[in-house]
Amino acid sequence: MDEPNLHGRRIAVPETRELDVFAAMLERRGAQVLRCPLVAIRDAPDPAPVLEWIRAFNAGRCTDLVLLTGEGLRRLLSCIERHDPALRAPFVARLGTVRIIARGPKPGRALRELGLKPTLTAAEPTTAGVIATLRTLDLRNRCVGVQLYGSEPNHALQDALRAAGAEVLPVAPYVYADAADTARVVALIDELARGTVDAIAFTSMAQVDRLFRVAAETARSQTLADGLARTRVAAVGPVVADALAARGIAIAAMPAHDYFMKPLMRALGDALDAPA
Repeated sequence: MDEPNLHGRRIAVPETRELDVFAAMLERRGAQVLRCPLVAIRDAPDPAPVLEWIRAFNAGRCTDLVLLTGEGLRRLLSCIERHDPALRAPFVARLGTVRIIARGPKPGRALRELGLKPTLTAAEPTTAGVIATLRTLDLRNRCVGVQLYGSEPNHALQDALRAAGAEVLPVAPYVYADAADTARVVALIDELARGTVDAIAFTSMAQVDRLFRVAAETARSQTLADGLARTRVAAVGPVVADALAARGIAIAAMPAHDYFMKPLMRALGDALDAPA
């Protein structure tokens, strides 16, 4: 597959965790990257509820486990390593016996790092896709562990599980926090409004939330809307695209499948080559 030519394009990247990887990927193809990490991923501020969940999981409380993110599984393991390493072996062993429903390929990748794989993967890597997959299962009198996306309680998923007759045991092993200071985010909004940015590539819903929150807090909501309207907006996958669409933002680029950085870069290149 031909790699996109991004020479002379100025692309804003609000990614945090893989910022350098994604930025280097774009720069190797000629882009100028405007780095503005909007959110940081941090461990849950209180490890006690996470450890309590892990101990219940190890003791056989859950018959099923929904993994919404690969980051969540890795944070569960890092919590164990920091606070009670003896829990790791029984945790991994238990992962190998429960029925695991993965939201998409990233949880599957985290499981493969442990020599495991999901029992089922949602066809669509969204909450709706997970719910649709769960509807094919008999969940009566089962206990389903749910690894949450940040601290978002995901009431839709939990309500669907309870309606299907399951007990729900959620865990939130990480949280999102602000990364770039407000002044840098405002500068990004103003750059978008001036038309000096060709594209912006969002890789998480939390980035969208932060950008629009700062715009509202600094009386720049309309400025942001105007700026995004004149910029090619890319989303790494359906969850991010839905968050943007809910705010009236048109999506110019999204991978057709394989919601990772390289497919996002290729989709963005195609969008930039298309007529405005």
